[in-house]
Amino acid sequence: MTDFLGLYFPEFFYVLCGLVCLDTAFRARKNTEAKTGTILFWTLTGLIFMLGKVLPSIVVGGMLVVMGCLTAAKQVKIGKFTESTPESRQAASERIGTKIFLPAVTVGVIALVLSFVKYNVEKDGVITKTALNGAIMTGVACVIALVLAFVICKPKVSETREDTSRLLMQVGAACLLPQLLGALGSVFSEAGVGEVISGMISSVVPKGNVVIGVIIYVLGMVIFTMIMGNAFAAFTVITAGIGVPFVIMQGGDPAIIGALGMTAGYCGTLMTPMAANFNIVPCAVLETKDTKWAVIKAQLPMALTMIVVHIILMLVLGF
Repeated sequence: MTDFLGLYFPEFFYVLCGLVCLDTAFRARKNTEAKTGTILFWTLTGLIFMLGKVLPSIVVGGMLVVMGCLTAAKQVKIGKFTESTPESRQAASERIGTKIFLPAVTVGVIALVLSFVKYNVEKDGVITKTALNGAIMTGVACVIALVLAFVICKPKVSETREDTSRLLMQVGAACLLPQLLGALGSVFSEAGVGEVISGMISSVVPKGNVVIGVIIYVLGMVIFTMIMGNAFAAFTVITAGIGVPFVIMQGGDPAIIGALGMTAGYCGTLMTPMAANFNIVPCAVLETKDTKWAVIKAQLPMALTMIVVHIILMLVLGF
């Protein structure tokens, strides 16, 4: 069979994401501030999710520029929503209890189960086993979790739409950062940034000094992840530019060095606002007083400790 699942089925879930964004744009009609900008932003976001695969790249790029300008000009605002009373929230809490956590757990469990599913794909006469696309695993898990949430909470559809729009408006443009930063990593890799970094480091640090090589590799992963907001995007660039020539080529075990290099990047994730889905979105959703730094401040001591731990483990286990 051709890779129908991998090529077309993920688009179904992107369309669902697009419909949610368009519904938020529709809800923005009730905004009292920046109504036009907010409607336009969420409309463009929905269209990119739904039609991104068929629209010319230059068109999508132009749409992103417009969205960036709207955000910079503060023309994307959260509207006013009717807040539920403390009494109603308390009653719902007592009625649902800890069952409220089941949908969230379901997302992880279903995605994990689906990660073991493989199917046959024929290419050039050769049949290979292929894992499901990540969008399929996550999308199916989220749909099942949504159905479970409806069964447990029994909300009105209108209330669900309203709360979904409120949550998406609270997060705002930060919801696009993971996708944009992931794409930026691919651009950096294609542009040969890793080779440039390697050349810069080699002019300062001589090859053969394993300890310094490991320290620079770990710190490079941390710092570049903080800049990119994405350890996956940083991994390709920093491993090619620093990890291979200054650590692996000096006798390091590629499997151990690569694994620890990736998790070292996560230390940077804990310390940067660029990792919006981890560090900014929770603050927006929970409406913390320090809307930008609350999560990062709480994670900072552990992140700094784990940087040192990664350096020690890489030196002990990797050689």
